[in-house]
Amino acid sequence: MWRDHLTEIIVFSLLFLLVSAMGFVAARWRAPRDMAHLDEWGLGGRSFGGWITWFLVGGDLYTAYTFVAVPALIFGAGAAGFFAVPYTIVIYPLVFLVLCRLWSVSHRHGFVTPADFVRNRFDSPILALLVAITGIVATMPYIALQLVGIEAVLKTMGVTGDSALARHLPIIIAFAILAAYTYQSGLRAPALIAFVKDSLIYIVILVAVIYLPYKLGGWGHIFDAADAKFKASPAPGDGILLNANNQLQYVTLAFGSALALFLYPHSITGVLASRNRDVIKRNMSALPAYSLLLGLIALLGYMAIAANVKPLPGAKAGSVDGNTVVPLLFDSQFPDWFAGVAYAAIGIGALVPAAIMSIAAANLFTRNIYKEYLKRDASPAQEANVSKITSLVVKVGAVACIVFLDPQFSIDLQLIGGVIILQTLPAVALGLYTRWFHRNALIAGWVAGMGLGMWMLYQIGNPATGKKHFAGSAFPLSEFGFDTKKTIYVGIVAVLVNLAVAALLTLVLRAAKVADGVDGTTPDDYFADEGDPRVTPGPDRDAESAREPVA
Repeated sequence: MWRDHLTEIIVFSLLFLLVSAMGFVAARWRAPRDMAHLDEWGLGGRSFGGWITWFLVGGDLYTAYTFVAVPALIFGAGAAGFFAVPYTIVIYPLVFLVLCRLWSVSHRHGFVTPADFVRNRFDSPILALLVAITGIVATMPYIALQLVGIEAVLKTMGVTGDSALARHLPIIIAFAILAAYTYQSGLRAPALIAFVKDSLIYIVILVAVIYLPYKLGGWGHIFDAADAKFKASPAPGDGILLNANNQLQYVTLAFGSALALFLYPHSITGVLASRNRDVIKRNMSALPAYSLLLGLIALLGYMAIAANVKPLPGAKAGSVDGNTVVPLLFDSQFPDWFAGVAYAAIGIGALVPAAIMSIAAANLFTRNIYKEYLKRDASPAQEANVSKITSLVVKVGAVACIVFLDPQFSIDLQLIGGVIILQTLPAVALGLYTRWFHRNALIAGWVAGMGLGMWMLYQIGNPATGKKHFAGSAFPLSEFGFDTKKTIYVGIVAVLVNLAVAALLTLVLRAAKVADGVDGTTPDDYFADEGDPRVTPGPDRDAESAREPVA
């Protein structure tokens, strides 16, 4: 009952209201010139310095779902859940220079989305549309999953009911508040709140990894308890170490997830809001500190085993909700007031990424669908207004996913989202370094990679849940005729096919001398920095006139 968690509810509510107030105040933070412009509303004036960017991007990538799902995965599946740690380390050296080039060309041309860049680089509205739709589709389940984190906390505190409305009303109220201050303050709201969110998470985790091992008998006992649990499983798989059949899946999932991370529109939004190239370089060097935090968060899964935590019942009869593992661990091992702080860290940890994700999806719709196909002469104020409204629609859609769908389905959708967003890698990431790929070949590669990826995902079932299709991203190599029980991450296979088709078809189209459009960028655009002259991009302008400086 909720009365047994009154102290936790009060602490959680007070901190939640505090950050909500900060969200509304953020509209006046850093003196925006004109909020009726996407540069201000959607990118915070492109003026964030090192500390703000560090908290914003970190708060964007390390979400409430990370806080509850990574330990829950380790609690239920063992060592395979640690894939999230190496991939967040591998990615930063890979994107250290890539993101600087993206920032520079976007600063020079005023790009707001990755699809803006693709439109100008390859002179292809169709390819830009595919990139925009891919980004929106991949982002939607990610937003819904932030609600899963909040719901796990509310369920642990007993703030739920028997009816669908009673069960979801707190989430609806929380996201209504989020929608209101995001509509008013834009990207400034999550940027300001990220300071509180990340500070709370660091405090909670550092206290947990010092206090819990002491209380549970030491790290040796924690790992022994985890090892004993997995060895006693009716169907032994991974334990505290990977088994041989999962090693290829682990490596490809970690690497594929790394490649996908900064292709997500919300990740790029945080980068484009930076003031200059040096801010990005410093952040790519410092952000691995979050990976240390993530490793500590992951260990909570083993601590929950040692603490004999029993997950709460799930939505389906006979199922359990693994996402409640971490909230229950804090509820059972800490004083009520500190558990309330931990719950607030998770809840606020959902608000920051959900806000950025909804803004990023709204910017994609506005710039690459509304302006490109519905109103080509839209003014900056009209663009900002459409983005604000679209961000509300996106949040309503995310809430609908939780209210009307099984949350487990949203988790499966997020796995699919990584496969989907990877198909933009040739156009966005490689496009920053080369114009060699033919625009039509990139479209064909996207179709091939997306088609193969969807087919592979459709073949994946899960006997434990009864799902026959789209039940994960680990594809059995036996389906390709190999005599092995090993699996591989679908996204890696799909993007390799994407690249192969794009490369081969480029050779054919170049030999046939098929027109390839005009590159709207110049080599020096990729090294522009703060203070360099800006140009006015646009689909109706030819490459030469597009380089005229803005007055």
